[in-house]
Amino acid sequence: MADTVREVERKYETTDDTRLPDLTEVDRVAAVVEHGVSTLDATYYDTADQRLAADGITLRRRTGGHDAGWHLKLPVEPGVRDEVRAPLSDAPPRELTALVRSRVLGQELAPVVRLRTRRTIRVLQDAAGTPLAEVAEDAVWARRAGPPGEKTGPPDAADEAGEAREARWHEIEVELAEGREGAGGDDGTGLLDEVGRLLVAAGARPAKAPSKLARALDETGQGEPAGRRAASGRPRAKGAAKKAGKSAPTAGDIVLRYVREQVRVIVELDPAVRRDMPDSVHRMRVATRRLRSAFRSYAKVLDRAVTEPIGIELQWLAAELGVDRDREVLTERLRAGLAELPRSLHLGPVAARLRIWSERSRHGSRRTLLAVLDGERYLALLETLHAFLEEPPLRKAARRPAPEVMSAAVLKDYGRLAGRMETALGAPPGTARDVALHNARKAAKRTRYAAEAATPALGKPAKKFTKRTKRVQQLLGDHQDSVVARGTLRDLAVQAQHAGEGGFTFGLLYGREEARAADRERELPGVWEKVSRLRL
Repeated sequence: MADTVREVERKYETTDDTRLPDLTEVDRVAAVVEHGVSTLDATYYDTADQRLAADGITLRRRTGGHDAGWHLKLPVEPGVRDEVRAPLSDAPPRELTALVRSRVLGQELAPVVRLRTRRTIRVLQDAAGTPLAEVAEDAVWARRAGPPGEKTGPPDAADEAGEAREARWHEIEVELAEGREGAGGDDGTGLLDEVGRLLVAAGARPAKAPSKLARALDETGQGEPAGRRAASGRPRAKGAAKKAGKSAPTAGDIVLRYVREQVRVIVELDPAVRRDMPDSVHRMRVATRRLRSAFRSYAKVLDRAVTEPIGIELQWLAAELGVDRDREVLTERLRAGLAELPRSLHLGPVAARLRIWSERSRHGSRRTLLAVLDGERYLALLETLHAFLEEPPLRKAARRPAPEVMSAAVLKDYGRLAGRMETALGAPPGTARDVALHNARKAAKRTRYAAEAATPALGKPAKKFTKRTKRVQQLLGDHQDSVVARGTLRDLAVQAQHAGEGGFTFGLLYGREEARAADRERELPGVWEKVSRLRL
């Protein structure tokens, strides 16, 4: 079973002559406690073209120290990483390799570097003896991995070509104690800053490399993988137009930038979705919808013969992600509605029935989603997206000025939205209006994303248009959520009635949802009018 630890640290380059200063001069540090010396032996794994390293991810098998085992480090922000740990085994454990599947895309993970570290550990404590941070003085030896079967004993300093195969250096790591990040309202950066100032004054320098692995790759001649990849994990698009001097970006430049960003988000959120991180499913689903919308809105820039099949797969992925996300949203809505009712109106085991329904739905949707992420269809979609970025199918309009092409695309989507809004506002109350409003919601979402993508080219007018259209989308979204909630409440009421519990409370919640939807319908004309007055 994998465990996760949030790692907040600073790294400093030193020499063997660097001496640790008196760290009790740091505010809150009352004692510096020696924790002995340990020897760590770590082998780092990556693909042949270093896809993990390109995205700042490390996967290692390490012996020695208190946390021997497999460690996968995922970047959160500069200086902050989540370390996912698994017990020692001969091969990389599946619970960790699954978290990098969106990066490696089926490529083999093999040893790339071996690091041996002699670590001297000191713990900074406050007056109560509570650990604040750990200071590790490291003497590091790094060796490039050789071919399979090669002995791993003390190496020569260079290979047959005369390139460095090993490197040695000294460094200091200062890491917040586990659980200290955010403790007492302090994120711990103040403590790290103070320790850092003393270390620099003693001759240390902030490390240039973000990790030991990055430095080892650089100093053993592996620091620049062939075909330096974009954040999505693959090479930059060859077909993207190159800017010369200060020339204005083309429509192809702007659209590809937007597309590349959505692919990056999908790839980076994959491990977060697998780890069930808050809001990760929603954000990944939004990225798939933005990407599909961009393909459809900017068909004059990107060849539809290529984008339409990808769009079908993105629609499938969004639907699979939606199973879990829709359940999550609906559960929150129903619980909030129940919490708003006086306790005297909670007749029968309403909360218990709602909890059972939610848990049953969650377990099923969660298993389904993980199976999707582990499946071949999803992997093929990721491969297709990366291939798309390498050779984007740009059409003739991609070379034209961005404002001209993109404003036309946004206005076309707006025209579709205006037609659907007219139909919805004129529909009679009931199912017909609900369906028409839902169709208008989908058109509003597409129009919003088209304007969002065009903002770098069109500036403030597009930004304002995006904001107003988003408000229309949110209003229509709340209305649709009410439609779905009423259907679920009716089902729960029927189940309660059959169990002899009575359906009064569920009926009451149904009526409140009906009134809420009516409120949204009354608000809609005024909100829509603000959009219709805008000009790009």
